[in-house]
Amino acid sequence: MTDMTVAKTILEQLGGNKFAVMTGAKNFMSCGDGLSFKLPGGGGFCKDGINYVSITLTPADEYDVVFGKTRKFKYTEIKKVEGIYFDQLQEVFTRATGLATRLF
Repeated sequence: MTDMTVAKTILEQLGGNKFAVMTGAKNFMSCGDGLSFKLPGGGGFCKDGINYVSITLTPADEYDVVFGKTRKFKYTEIKKVEGIYFDQLQEVFTRATGLATRLF
């Protein structure tokens, strides 16, 4: 069984269940030192066709966020943002995908 502490913490920093409802994020998966999930794809739901996000905690206690696109069995990295702090996660996510993470 894997330790889900880091993944749960990242999800809470993104906004928890409200984040999932606002963005349509699903298939949350712990990646040991991070979290990955899928976003609704097709039809231009997200900017640049992004439908996959991976967030990794670095040894410097910062996050690296990778935005990508999956189609069938092909993965394409769209954008990578390195060295961000926990309080920047929502802003970076919104800038890259165009999706709001909370109601204002």
